[in-house]
Amino acid sequence: MGEALSDRFELEDYHCDWFQTGQAAISAWGKKHYDVVICDIQLPDINGEDLFKQLKASEVTLPHFIFTTGYGTIDRAVRLLKLGAQDYLTKPLDIHALLKSVQMLCLRSLSQVTRETTLGISGAMRNIETLLPRIAKTPTSVLITGESGVGKERLARALRSQYDAEQKMPFITVNCGALTESLLEAELFGYAKGAFTGALREKRGLFELANGGTLFLDEVGEMSAAMQVKLLRAIQERQIVRVGAEVPIQVDIRLICATHQDLKQMVEAGKFREDLYYRIHVIHLHIPPLRERKEDILWLAGNLLADWNAANTDSRSLMRSAEQALLNYPWPGNIRELKHCLERACILSQQTELSAELLFDDAPSRPETFTESLESLSEYIQACERKYIGNCLRVNEGRINDTATALGISRKNLWEKMKKLGV
Repeated sequence: MGEALSDRFELEDYHCDWFQTGQAAISAWGKKHYDVVICDIQLPDINGEDLFKQLKASEVTLPHFIFTTGYGTIDRAVRLLKLGAQDYLTKPLDIHALLKSVQMLCLRSLSQVTRETTLGISGAMRNIETLLPRIAKTPTSVLITGESGVGKERLARALRSQYDAEQKMPFITVNCGALTESLLEAELFGYAKGAFTGALREKRGLFELANGGTLFLDEVGEMSAAMQVKLLRAIQERQIVRVGAEVPIQVDIRLICATHQDLKQMVEAGKFREDLYYRIHVIHLHIPPLRERKEDILWLAGNLLADWNAANTDSRSLMRSAEQALLNYPWPGNIRELKHCLERACILSQQTELSAELLFDDAPSRPETFTESLESLSEYIQACERKYIGNCLRVNEGRINDTATALGISRKNLWEKMKKLGV
């Protein structure tokens, strides 16, 4: 069994050492860091309980322990859980259950020892984080892409901290998709007194306010064609003209843009200027959706709960079932949805530990609530789809474009589904 498990762990990309006696494991202890220990209760030279107690007495903290046991020693396994072991599995072993438990414990261990990272513990996010010091050395334009809610502004702020650790320089943000063309122009470039009705005094725009610092343009793909021309001119000439004025104003900024859209595809479709695309696309950083970097889920959840615990007297933690539920959920709203999910659970919970049911009291992960009233498989599928789309719409605050992007379908397709399903 030990040989088979060792081979399987290597195939799953876990580094594994196999010790065939308790004494051999004790002798090797301390020479290497381990995240998880899988231990049989019945060993040739010592029982697993005594080994655990011996290590526990000599170590401040131990790795996560999983015990394997026959049915005759379940009482002992339960006793070990009370002593601090994480899990026990009965023989014959369910390899899938074991791998799932190892995965969760490794992720938990990784999240505990890598709090110093600011973006995530997944390979994708750590690779991005290693690039930031190099990018920060030159004031070049940076484009950040990724689905709604993945943390594009957080990445922009992390880049800013590389060249402005004390945050003395301005960092100005604006969501280009939240303003009309005329409002966006006035916000970006400012306006002169009397430029339009209501302009009772002159106002500096965001370009001027960001002078000497960073201007972060979120959802730059939402800009109209006319605004794209004006933005391109401002970037090229490093100067702006206020609305209703004639005198150009020099500006010196670092420009970071972000979008959930595929700008290259928009250029090919004639919806985004090619010259502007290459101006803002000097450095491209793409953030994968949360469902593609599951390693980050428990790390992010731990950070969010730590923030809650620091701000509130009633601390919160996750049950193991809740951790597994978080890992299994697809997170169409990404980090934003995770944050709202945990915040709601923290507010509603009357207990210290958060359960999976409290996290997903209305999520499509519990379709059994529909089954009593359904008559056919198609009705069941439609009910699941209706609930999932409804959840995604709530996460994106009713924005059809963002919801369609998060679901991986077109805006037209989403409208058709909503009409068909009565959403």
